Amino acid sequence: MLTRAARRAVSPAACRLHAATSQWGSRSVAGFWTRANDATRPQSSGIHGSLGRTPLTTMAASAQSSSATTGVVDATQELSKKGAFVRTESQFRDALGSDKYPVEAGRYHLYVSYACPWACRCLMVRNLKGLQDAIGVSVVHPVWVQTKPGVDEHRGWGFGTDFAGADGDPIYGAATVRDLYERLAGGQKVTKFTVPMLVDTKTDTIVNNESSEIIRMLTSVCDSISSNPGLDLYPAELREAIDAVNAWVYPKLNNGVYRSGFATTQEAYDEAVAEVFEALDDMEEILSKQRWLAGDGKRFTEADLRAFVTIVRFDAVYVTHFKCNRKTIREYPNITDFMREIYQMPGISDTVDLDHIRHHYQRSHPSINKYGIVAVCPDPLLDAPHDRARFPQA
Repeated sequence: MLTRAARRAVSPAACRLHAATSQWGSRSVAGFWTRANDATRPQSSGIHGSLGRTPLTTMAASAQSSSATTGVVDATQELSKKGAFVRTESQFRDALGSDKYPVEAGRYHLYVSYACPWACRCLMVRNLKGLQDAIGVSVVHPVWVQTKPGVDEHRGWGFGTDFAGADGDPIYGAATVRDLYERLAGGQKVTKFTVPMLVDTKTDTIVNNESSEIIRMLTSVCDSISSNPGLDLYPAELREAIDAVNAWVYPKLNNGVYRSGFATTQEAYDEAVAEVFEALDDMEEILSKQRWLAGDGKRFTEADLRAFVTIVRFDAVYVTHFKCNRKTIREYPNITDFMREIYQMPGISDTVDLDHIRHHYQRSHPSINKYGIVAVCPDPLLDAPHDRARFPQA
């Protein structure tokens, strides 16, 4: 199993720190609260502010008016007139393997959050493909912070090292992911500052911030720098079947939990949560008959990986925080064992951090969890034995 150090290894060519040329200088990254003192965390101000009780509610109250003047948004504000969450498309969509971005070890760096399912599917592919020595990684602090105090009330990903597993930014010395976007966007206007973000450290540009495309690149064009080049998570003969699974897993489950959690009307919530459990019921039925989701179920593919990142977070945060509480994953025996089999694959456990997951969701969304209380969660027993070997695989 990969160590945490290996998982977050910074690629050799990417180890330079742009402090001398940084646009931001040495901004403070104080204001984060670790798990050890979370129960008694005091209120604080500064560049990152506090995400304790009073500041959370204050930020929530002013976020809408702030966004109207600056144009920036966070995910909780992407709403239709009917109160439904509508995710905006990712903005940066270039590709590795092109003339502009040739595949080179040590050139590219991935910014991620352990809390974010979209970012973690990129981490999973990086580990499964054996790209740890070729593509560096930095992990943001799990709790959203105020990204431009005095300018607007936007809250988003920041860098800090006082939460186990979180890194600073070793490449550009940024205080927040927003800082990175504003430096590396090449003059493009950016109003949403998300992870994952794949950066070319040679040209100081953003290659891509769409996770579904990043995982395809890592699995298909990086064989020359990979220690596991034989792994293909999107094989030609299964692409139609994989696409068919993704076509319902994404809107109903991956994005469905967010549609449920961020809904601001009963109608929007009812529609979203019904689709979440429709997807889980269908998945349980499929997995009662075969090992994996796509095609005849004999081969682990991208479709399984994309489902896993939502399933592994479900009982810890989506049941309570996003009100997806008709059933828990523990009540789906085949999905539970499917989750455990994937978690126990080499390198996958290093991409799952329930502390980051719980603290992010429950301390970053004041419109949902006013006081930032981090709820307890059941032990998912991810290392427990599973019975998936009863089904054949290729």
